[in-house]
Amino acid sequence: MPCFTTSELAASLNGSVIGDPALKLTGFAPADSTRPGDLTFAENEAYFARADQSAAAAVLVADDFASKHGKTLIKVANARIAFAQVLPFFFPEPIFAPGIHPSAIVSPSAHIHLSAHIGPGCVVGDRVRIGAKTVLQAQIYIGEDCQLGEECRLFPQITLYPRTQLGKRVRIHSGAVIGADGFGYVFDKGEHRKVPQVGQVIVHDDVEIGANVTIDRAALGSTVIGRGTKIDNLVQIAHNVTLGEHCILVAQVGIAGSTKLGDYVTLAGQVGLAGHLRLGDHVTVAAQSGVMHSIPEGQKWMGAPAQPDRLMKRQLLAMERLPELLRRVSELERQLNDRTPMVRQ
Repeated sequence: MPCFTTSELAASLNGSVIGDPALKLTGFAPADSTRPGDLTFAENEAYFARADQSAAAAVLVADDFASKHGKTLIKVANARIAFAQVLPFFFPEPIFAPGIHPSAIVSPSAHIHLSAHIGPGCVVGDRVRIGAKTVLQAQIYIGEDCQLGEECRLFPQITLYPRTQLGKRVRIHSGAVIGADGFGYVFDKGEHRKVPQVGQVIVHDDVEIGANVTIDRAALGSTVIGRGTKIDNLVQIAHNVTLGEHCILVAQVGIAGSTKLGDYVTLAGQVGLAGHLRLGDHVTVAAQSGVMHSIPEGQKWMGAPAQPDRLMKRQLLAMERLPELLRRVSELERQLNDRTPMVRQ
């Protein structure tokens, strides 16, 4: 079981201790499930009140809170950021020993760094290059000519189609398929003729790809995922799409072919983007929106079809009033009919 003193944790977080600097902490838990020896965190007064009454030994805070129950506090600049930084101390990722499992099938032409881990049931194709400290956990297929950078971590049952490139520290979760055929067809003589998809997928450094994500390779050229982008589960990215740096794609987003996203774009859950669009830097699209037009830099859009959020909010408010407006119009029509004299023939 890991054990750290409050002073050790405060030093690692550039924080300070209010209380006992030698207090030993052996775990981290939310306030409602703490045990003696645990550290918890609070980012507002309501959370702190619960944390202060809990069994936790210490609380990670950002504001000038004062404990009524003798809790030691670790004060930091941002409690949520510190929460993310401190969790790996108490819940370190498993360490995988370097080497290739006997059940793995590895091409003689593959180049695998001596510090990499190739787990049971993995298949590594011709001319694949795998960088230092990269981990392939189990039952992973790496097609020919793929390149994996340093310190990547691939969870079980992932498929990388041929020529896929991963940068450094890329994480891909179970069930993801990277580099499958793009959905490209032309109608010819009464049938859909397949357009060969001969491109690739390039994933840059520090990207995380969720479970069961599918990223299609380009018809020609590359489908590109920019540095630091995070992709949630069950996202579909079509051929020749380009994502900028540090984008966020929440669950069940779908992006059609050849659409380009700038940097720091956020697509909330179940957003759909039509093909060949351009979204500028710092664009945000609300959940379940259907985007049919390009969006300039810095704008927020919502709705289906999506529009600028202020315009769509006015429309939604108007729709809420529609039943009452219809009732009033009906009443006015009745009153006018009552006042209209009958026309004699």
